[in-house]
Amino acid sequence: MQNDSNGGPSAARAEGTDIPTQLIDLQTPVDRTVLVGAPPRGMDQRLVDEHLIEMERLTDTAGGEVVGTLTQRVDRPHPRFFIGKGKAEELKTLVDESEGDLVIFDEELSPAQGKNLEELLGVRVMDRSELILDIFATRARSHEARMQVELAQLEYLLPRLRRMWSHLSRIRGGIGLRGPGETQLETDRRLIGKRIGDLKSNLRDVAKAREIQRRVRQGAFRAALVGYTNAGKSSLLRALSGADLFVEDRLFATLDSATRAVDLGSGHEALITDTVGFIRKLPHHLVASFRSTLEEAREADVLMHVIDASHTDWEEQREVVIGVLESLDLGEANKILVFNKVDRITHAEQDALQARIRALEGIPAVFVSAHDPQSLDAIRETLTARIRAKLSEVVVRIPVADGSTIAALYREAEVIERVDDATTVALTARVPVPFLGRLRSKDGIRIEEA
Repeated sequence: MQNDSNGGPSAARAEGTDIPTQLIDLQTPVDRTVLVGAPPRGMDQRLVDEHLIEMERLTDTAGGEVVGTLTQRVDRPHPRFFIGKGKAEELKTLVDESEGDLVIFDEELSPAQGKNLEELLGVRVMDRSELILDIFATRARSHEARMQVELAQLEYLLPRLRRMWSHLSRIRGGIGLRGPGETQLETDRRLIGKRIGDLKSNLRDVAKAREIQRRVRQGAFRAALVGYTNAGKSSLLRALSGADLFVEDRLFATLDSATRAVDLGSGHEALITDTVGFIRKLPHHLVASFRSTLEEAREADVLMHVIDASHTDWEEQREVVIGVLESLDLGEANKILVFNKVDRITHAEQDALQARIRALEGIPAVFVSAHDPQSLDAIRETLTARIRAKLSEVVVRIPVADGSTIAALYREAEVIERVDDATTVALTARVPVPFLGRLRSKDGIRIEEA
């Protein structure tokens, strides 16, 4: 047989031959997905539409294709199907007509509701929590993030095992099989319980290692980026630090926290950490699993709450983030609002936004775009002001011969004024408290309040 330059069969074939050019399709099958929303009565229709759009984006991130949507306003969830019996039958018709093979609810289903819906529809049924967990599983890169996601998935799975393993029957007795009569379900529960325990133990070890890293960085000014998913936190950190960070216009593009040093100018530097994004109805198992990662936010001197200024429902997203922060006991943390993506709105819209923020609360706000380097100066100036507020302004008198301490002061502090005489150098400077303590312990150095 004639081969091509790559050593494979030649593309040239005699006319009339019917030899397939590809024997196996290696592409991942795309789930044809029907989305179901069950908003409470009285919810604004615009919010209902936005929630479904967000579900479509989540489905796209997970690799699915939306082929149909269905909504029903409910006073309270139906105990059997979450939606009403008639609407469930309508959903079955929609699934059949659209040839769907997956149904995703924008609500958390009980194990019984999921089982009943699968029996009625004849296709797989997932809820919002399971979809988010699936996305996290595919997006986790670091060993820690993978452990955190696995723990959340197993804790979610444990009460739902009966539905997921309903195809397994009880082990029948026989030679070599007689004994306690343990079911496959019980075996899986025991194994999952053990794995959960192992993961929690491993994550506690990771948390201890993180604590050691934080102690090493003690004395440095630290800021943490928090916000709704896809608000542009990673883009901002990349633009501020110049570091090569992964950025993608998708929900939950990055899960792994990253800390980078950012030069603020005037001799100041900040360590800024990008944390995992939040979303509506974030599964509580995930929040608990990622608690050690979010400790970076707890230890920060300031939280930079990043908001997508171009999103029509930024206020609802902001409330979601505030709710998650409060669940982590970070509701009273020192915050700065960072409105990102202002390049996507008009000047009039930005003016209205600024007026809204002034009326809303007294938290300082900056308006930036990760694609406009000049706008980022607003962040640098705001962080520099926070650093200066934490510094003690003093006059340090150092012997002329002690050049190493003079150099350290220029390196660690913000020198405002210098006066030299024959024996000493008097430096007026804003000095970080930890460094000030080290200066006080040195012989021959005098420190006075400026």
